[in-house]
Amino acid sequence: MSDSPTAPPRSFLWSRRIFLTLLTGFVLVPVYVMVSGSLKPLADVTGEFRWLPSHLTVRPYLDIWSTVPLARYFMNSLIVAGAATVCSVVVAVFAAYAVSRYGFRGRRVFTVTVLSTQMFPGILFLLPLFLLYVNIGNATGIALFGSRGGLILTYLTFSLPFSVWMLIGYFDSVPRDLDEAALVDGCGPLGALLRIVVPAAVPGIVAVAVYAFMTAWGEVLFASVMTNDTTRTLAVGLQGYSTLNDVYWNQIMAASLVVSVPVVAGFLLLQRYLVAGLTAGAVK
Repeated sequence: MSDSPTAPPRSFLWSRRIFLTLLTGFVLVPVYVMVSGSLKPLADVTGEFRWLPSHLTVRPYLDIWSTVPLARYFMNSLIVAGAATVCSVVVAVFAAYAVSRYGFRGRRVFTVTVLSTQMFPGILFLLPLFLLYVNIGNATGIALFGSRGGLILTYLTFSLPFSVWMLIGYFDSVPRDLDEAALVDGCGPLGALLRIVVPAAVPGIVAVAVYAFMTAWGEVLFASVMTNDTTRTLAVGLQGYSTLNDVYWNQIMAASLVVSVPVVAGFLLLQRYLVAGLTAGAVK
């Protein structure tokens, strides 16, 4: 049976298979090294590298909780990332709905300005935010520097502009007839948003929530400056496994795998909504 005239050539199919195989190996080999290293004693990790561990132990997964206060760091990251995600989604929904549904002077300027903030590297805001938080604390007594609240506000400055811009595009793809039908049925603008538009925009909202959570969960620069021993997050707390006397490589690998579990699990559970949210708002 001859190949279909519209089928791609065999050379293309084999090239694609080889490329995907190499790409898969490039991704999975570091993961295997981390998993195998987390199951080795420290002497085996620091010694000659072996693909197959000669000794297996789960001790590193038990020691990671006592070497550093990992549970406290984990709780701080959950609180900061969760609060930043909720605040980013709530504010972005209302702001994007206003821009998408209502015409006002400066609408285009507002949209461009919101998006343009993503062009600046985060390190440019580090010193201004630091001075701002310290001065606010000295003037009002509100402790933003070294607190979870200050870190949440910091992460909002990064996740909120992109979240608003992304939801504007997604809300534009939701037919306005749905809003008009809700208004005819007696709903006000807020009721139309919460009862009609938000359920129709669930994929876009989920994509924004995942982006905001991942941005806050793995951020290192601001978390290393804006936190102290009690508010330190996981991204910074992992440095505690490196001491002046030794580096606990097996515990670092074990802790890194434990830290990645919430993000990987959330991504797998919400993958369907995430892909739909990232693609639907981009095509009008």
